[in-house]
Amino acid sequence: MIQNVAVIGAGSWGTALASVLAKNGHQVTLWVRDAQLADEVNQTHRNQKYLPEATLPVNIVATSSLEKAVAGKPVVLLAVPSHAMRQVCQSMAAYLDPEVLLLHATKGFELESLKRMSEVIAEELSPQITSRLAVLTGPSHAEEVVCEQPTTVVVSSESEESMLRAQDLLMNQNFRVYTNPDLVGAEIAGALKNIIALGAGMSDGLGYGDNAKAALLTRGLAEISRLGIKLGAMPLTFAGLAGVGDLIVTCTSKHSRNWRAGYMLGQGKRLDEVLEQMGMVVEGVRTTHAAYALARREQVDMPITQVLYGILFEGKTARQGVEELMGRGKTFEMSYLNPEADRS
Repeated sequence: MIQNVAVIGAGSWGTALASVLAKNGHQVTLWVRDAQLADEVNQTHRNQKYLPEATLPVNIVATSSLEKAVAGKPVVLLAVPSHAMRQVCQSMAAYLDPEVLLLHATKGFELESLKRMSEVIAEELSPQITSRLAVLTGPSHAEEVVCEQPTTVVVSSESEESMLRAQDLLMNQNFRVYTNPDLVGAEIAGALKNIIALGAGMSDGLGYGDNAKAALLTRGLAEISRLGIKLGAMPLTFAGLAGVGDLIVTCTSKHSRNWRAGYMLGQGKRLDEVLEQMGMVVEGVRTTHAAYALARREQVDMPITQVLYGILFEGKTARQGVEELMGRGKTFEMSYLNPEADRS
């Protein structure tokens, strides 16, 4: 069934998802903060800043008016940075249809409150709407999605109907969508893997090999799972697309902003230099800050996160961080499914 869908956020991921929806036959309204970018999308069917190689379908219409984007739409998909989520929800609340299917595809925490995105959304929108909220996550680089390269993702919600509706909206022969009822786990896994991607980039920037990266991903997954389970996630979610799948793609690809930022840090650049050169949001930086605070609050051992926090915010060098991790006291490996026994 063809739908009128609003996609809120015209970064690389929002633009790629708008393209998927449009190619599935839906009429897509893409909300763009910058009116000039809206004109570019409408006149040239391109988004040069975020996806310069892609030509967008003609049934994507951009607007810089949030009211025009969401008013009367039966489906709204949020793809804005984590730090903008609350303000965007406040701004669009008055225009949303009470029966709207709301999805979000943002991987991160609100730094000030340490809340997941669904928690932020729930504080700003009505329970009638947020009871149907779904999250889209999994291993998915926008650059590959917009070129219709095979991609598999997962949609999670506490509402089975919402998961199935989202699956039907998005799924096609190039974009396979699974469902998973663990919304908490899906959000936590999608956010925390960006921390480990920063570490993977640093490892490569330092010139270390496959052994180091394999250890980082494995022990990184252990501490992601520990915190996630403590916060109420289902353990098996971390072994799926939202967990290990997204971890692999983000830690090993040139498309990953977090890997690229980590790589430059590993080469000795300062964080402010890296962020200026990137010119885009690097969610892993904010997420490291949030996860460090969450780990302390929940009394969860997260040594990789702790070391990365020291590198990002306390002046520690990447090489010092590696020495700190490798020099830790003797311990034993247990399955990451047992958070009480596992101490990285």
